[in-house]
Amino acid sequence: MLDAIRWDSDLIRRYDLAGPRYTSYPTAVQFHGQVGTFDLFHALRDSRKAQRPLSLYVHVPFCANICYYCACNKVITKDRGRAQPYLQRLEQEIQLIACHLDPAQTVEQLHFGGGTPTFLSHDELRQLMAHLRKHFNLLNDDSGDYGIEIDPREADWSTMGLSRELGFNRVSIGLQDLDPAVQRAVNRLQSLEETRAVIDAARTLQFRSINIDLIYGLPKQTPDNFARTVEEVISLQPDRLSVFNYAHLPERFMPQRRINSSELPSPAHKLEMLQRTIEQLTAAGYRYIGMDHFALPDDELAIAQEEHTLQRNFQGYTTHGHCDLIGLGVSAISQIGDLYCQNSSDLNAYQNSLASAQLATSRGLVCNADDRLRRAVIQQLICNFKLELAEIEQQFNIDFQGYFGALWPQLQGMAEDGLIRLERERIEVLPAGRLLVRSVCMVFDAYLEQQNRQRFSRVI
Repeated sequence: MLDAIRWDSDLIRRYDLAGPRYTSYPTAVQFHGQVGTFDLFHALRDSRKAQRPLSLYVHVPFCANICYYCACNKVITKDRGRAQPYLQRLEQEIQLIACHLDPAQTVEQLHFGGGTPTFLSHDELRQLMAHLRKHFNLLNDDSGDYGIEIDPREADWSTMGLSRELGFNRVSIGLQDLDPAVQRAVNRLQSLEETRAVIDAARTLQFRSINIDLIYGLPKQTPDNFARTVEEVISLQPDRLSVFNYAHLPERFMPQRRINSSELPSPAHKLEMLQRTIEQLTAAGYRYIGMDHFALPDDELAIAQEEHTLQRNFQGYTTHGHCDLIGLGVSAISQIGDLYCQNSSDLNAYQNSLASAQLATSRGLVCNADDRLRRAVIQQLICNFKLELAEIEQQFNIDFQGYFGALWPQLQGMAEDGLIRLERERIEVLPAGRLLVRSVCMVFDAYLEQQNRQRFSRVI
C-alpha cells in the first residue's frame, strides 16, 4: 500500500504554483485550428485497423439553473425543448463517427457529462442510448464502466431506475457544499436529504460505484463549516470523492462574476480546509489517489494504483486509458492514438456543422515523438507517483538522464526539498510531494514556459 500523504506547509507555500491538471499532455491549451476532420478520419481508420476498444464521452450542455462557480461548457435554459435539435445533431455525429469504426470495437467505458445529463426527459435519454447502441458495440452484460453525472435536484427514484435500466452502473453526484449560506452564495440550493435519496436509490438499484464532488474555496466557506460538510459526506459512504480547489477566474468565466470576491476564504483558510479534509477522509479509510481524488481501498482506482495500472485522460483518473476516447457533443474532446481533437465550443456552430453533414471538429493536436515521451513520463508520475527510468528508456530508446539533462538541476532541487527521491533507476514522489505532484510533472512540460500561467488553477 502506498504511504499516506504528508502535509508540509513549507513545501506547499513554495511549490503551490499555477499549472495544468494534466488530463492530457500536451494540454488543451496547445490545441490549434490546423487540425480538422481529415485528421480525425485518419485516426479513426487507424483505430479500426488496430481494433482498439473505445471509451465514449457524451456532452449534454443544458442546465436549468446556473451555478456561479461553474467553468463547464453549458447552456442555461428553462426551455426543455432546446434539447431536441441538439439531440438530432448529436445523433448525426454518432452516425458519422461510427461508420469509420469497426462494429467489433467494444465500448468499455461510457460517460454522460455536462451540463446536466438529467436535463433530458426519460424518453430523450432512451432515444439517445438506443441510438448509441445501434451504432456502437455497447456491452450488455454490465461489465462496462458506464457512468452518468446526476444533479440530485433534478433526479428521483424513477430517474435512477431509468439510468440503471439503460445500462449505467456508475453515478457521479455534484454536491460542492452543504452549508445553506455557501449554497446561496453560489446559487446552488441542494439539501442533504435530496442527495441521500439519490444515493439510496443508487445502492438499492446496485450501481457499482458512487462518486461525490466537493469544492473548497467557495464564498462564505470556513474551515469549520466545510469540515461539517465533509463529515456528512463521509456518513454517505461514497466509493469515490473528488475534492476540487475552486479557481476564481471571473475574467474567463462569466458566471463567476456574480460571486462576491470579498466573501472568498483566504489562502490560509483554503489550505486549512484541504488539510482537515485529508485528515477526515484518511481517518475514514479513504485513499488519496492524487489530484483531488480519494477512493475506498477496494475501489477499482485504488486497486489499479496499487498494481501500477492506473491511467489518466480527459475524464480524469481511469482504468481505461488504453481505449481510444471518442468525445461526442459540443466542446467534447477526443483522444485517438496520437490525435487530440475538440468539437466547437459554440452550440450554434456545432449544430450548424452537423446540419451540413460535417463534423464539428474545430481544433486539436497530433503528438510528436517528444510529446509521446513526455506524456508517458507525466502519466506515470501523476498516476503511480513513481517512474522507472529503465522502462522509459527501453520504450523510447533514449538515455533518460541525457535526454532530460537540462531538467536535472530542478529535479535535484526537488529531491533536496523532499518532494521526490531521485535515483539512478527511478524517480519516486514522496509522501510530502504527493499533494504537489502537478509541480513535479510541470518540470517535464516542454510547453509551459510559453503559456500564460493565469489560464491554470493553482496546484492546491
